[in-house]
Amino acid sequence: MLVATTRRPAANPDELYSGERGGGLSFANIVVSVPPDSARAAGEVHLPSAPPGNPATDFVATKVSRLDAKAARAWLDSHGSAKQRHRVLVFVHGYNNRFGDAVFRFAQLVHDSDAEVTPILFTWPSRGNLFAYGYDRESAGLSRDAFEQLLDTLVADPAVQKIDILAHSMGNFLTLETLRQMAIRHGGVPAKIDDVMLAAPDVDVDAFERDLADMGDPHPKFTLFASRDDKALALSGWIWGSDARLGAIDPKAEPYKSQLAAEHVNVFDLTDIKSSDSTNHNKFTQSPELVRLVGDRWASGQTLTDGRETLVDRFLSTTASGVGALETAVEQVETPEPH
Repeated sequence: MLVATTRRPAANPDELYSGERGGGLSFANIVVSVPPDSARAAGEVHLPSAPPGNPATDFVATKVSRLDAKAARAWLDSHGSAKQRHRVLVFVHGYNNRFGDAVFRFAQLVHDSDAEVTPILFTWPSRGNLFAYGYDRESAGLSRDAFEQLLDTLVADPAVQKIDILAHSMGNFLTLETLRQMAIRHGGVPAKIDDVMLAAPDVDVDAFERDLADMGDPHPKFTLFASRDDKALALSGWIWGSDARLGAIDPKAEPYKSQLAAEHVNVFDLTDIKSSDSTNHNKFTQSPELVRLVGDRWASGQTLTDGRETLVDRFLSTTASGVGALETAVEQVETPEPH
């Protein structure tokens, strides 16, 4: 994966980047070895108990090298050309993520989704500390210009056909504010930015509405993954005094149902899906069938829902058939009218 980051280089070379704020955008090339499927369940990330780790059982970074801007562009060029244009997937992690956490989680998502995409991680200065919520939030805000710089570079690259963004938790705040900033600066969000997936977004609902309004129309396709039992977002709502965080709303209840429909936001309600995460904040990453099937649709540029009934609803109503039922539901989904 190509890593673009606003983190400060770590004093310990084994860590590469720290949770402190750097002076600008920097790059790295990281290759991650994922253990065989027999050694882990899909959705799981096995971290090494001690470096360098065992590739037979652990996620291991087999190649790590810092890149300057020219070398980062060469990395991109090596993955596509003007004749063979490629689709880019940019992952923006959330709060309480160390650098290694973000790298290995993204490797897991790309591997388990089996999507044919060029993987780019945008990692901002999170201290990876449960009690550093305020620091992380401000770090995310301070990273908007650098994230816009990365997106502008991808948009300008003739070898890049489409850009998809997957943001998790607080990474959604950074993503939405950056897209809003781009729209104000350029008169709209560039058309190459095609699909934006909002997983458990730690974003105020009213702020989301404002961001979409400022982006104008047309704007990228948005897909929301929400769960009403997300305890992390419940705590965030308490901290902010917010009535509703976007990732914890009931998308079938008003006024959210009408608001989301008006903006053509596709919705996955994950409330009824069980999770091994006690906070229910990582359901998307830990639902391997959902990740894989979404990856298939996403990489092919097809819409994830028909705007009337989500794939998750269909899956839960036919659980006896398991994954096969969900796959069948995917094939039966009708493509909605373009927005």
